[in-house]
Amino acid sequence: MLGRQLIRLSARRTNTGALKRSGHGPELQEPTGYLFNRKPGEKIEPEGWEKIWFYGFYGAMLYGAVGLYFKPDTKTRTWARMEAEKRMLERGDTLEYKHTDYII
Repeated sequence: MLGRQLIRLSARRTNTGALKRSGHGPELQEPTGYLFNRKPGEKIEPEGWEKIWFYGFYGAMLYGAVGLYFKPDTKTRTWARMEAEKRMLERGDTLEYKHTDYII
């Protein structure tokens, strides 16, 4: 008896009339011949978020550029050169080469 009920329940289709399908609004705006659907001479009003985005984005870019320009030099090569120059001065070596007048 339980087996027949399970077979009957599994064979029954639920809600066969209403199938859900993805839908959306109109697919295409008819072309008007104007770029971005704006008539020539029509003034564009900026939206509220545009000024905040403009000043925030470009302000952050300017801040980053100034930070990169003034960042300290942390290269290993620069550190090694400064360390070598300091050790040479402690030993009394000269850092400049003497000019020689070679004639070839």
